[in-house]
Amino acid sequence: MKLSISHDTSYRYQDQVRASIQYLRLTPQQSQRQHVFNWQLELPRPVRAQRDPYGNVLHVLTLDEPHDELIIRAQGQVEIDETCECEAEEGSPLPFLRSSSLTQSDGALKDFAHSQCGARRDRDALSGLMNALADHMIYTPGATQVESTAAQAFAGGAGVCQDHSHAFIACSRSLGIPARYVSGYLLTDDSGHLASHAWVEAWLEGQWYSFDVSNRLIRPDRHLKLAVGLDYLDACPVRGMRRGGGSESMHAHVQVMPMQMAAQ
Repeated sequence: MKLSISHDTSYRYQDQVRASIQYLRLTPQQSQRQHVFNWQLELPRPVRAQRDPYGNVLHVLTLDEPHDELIIRAQGQVEIDETCECEAEEGSPLPFLRSSSLTQSDGALKDFAHSQCGARRDRDALSGLMNALADHMIYTPGATQVESTAAQAFAGGAGVCQDHSHAFIACSRSLGIPARYVSGYLLTDDSGHLASHAWVEAWLEGQWYSFDVSNRLIRPDRHLKLAVGLDYLDACPVRGMRRGGGSESMHAHVQVMPMQMAAQ
C-alpha cells in the first residue's frame, strides 16, 4: 500500500519568544516493511539530520532570534509492505526492558499482565493482553494529560493511544518482554482516531512484532513508523522548549491517504 502523508504543526505565541529549540522526529526510515519514495521537511531554516540514541532520524531546530510563531511541515510518500508482520534489527533489545517514569508498572499493572498471560510469553498471549487492555481502558480523548503515566491511565480506565501504548509496554516489561513505544501515522476511516498515532513493538522470538491497542491490531499494514523509544518522550514527532512567549496555541493537521486518492 502506497501512502501520501502531510503533517503541519503550527505554534502561535501570545508574546514574542526570545529563543526556542525543537526536537523533530518527523522523518521515516527505510526498513523491511516501509519504502520511502520521498520525504521532506519545511522548516524556518536548514537543519542537518542526525541520529538519536535509538537510531531515529532527528532534526534539532534552534531559533535564537525573536519570533511569535513557528510552522513545521513534513510530507512525503511511503509504500507499506502489507505482508510484513514483523521486523528483525541489529542491536540488542535489552535496553527496552528498562522502565521509564511514564511506563513504570505498579502492582495493578503487574497483576493484570500476569492474570492475562500467566506463564505464556508468545504472540497469542500478548494479543490477549492487548484486547484486555482495550476493554479495560476505554478510548477517551481528554481523559488523560500528555504527562499521565501508565499506572494513572490504567487506574482511570480510560485514555488514548499514548496511554494504551504506555500501559502495554509496562505490562510487557513486567513479564520480561522487551517492548518499545512507536510513533507514526495510521491510515484509518475512523474519524475518532487521529492519523498521527502511537503503538507498541514487542520482542518475541528474535523479531519485533506490532501491537496497536487502540485499534486492536497486530498487523501493521496501515502503519507508517517514524520513531521508537522507551516512551512518548523519546519518540514523539515534535518536542521543544522555549524562553518567553507567554501562552501558546498549537494546531496540528495530519492527512494520510492512499497515493491514488492523493493524486486525484
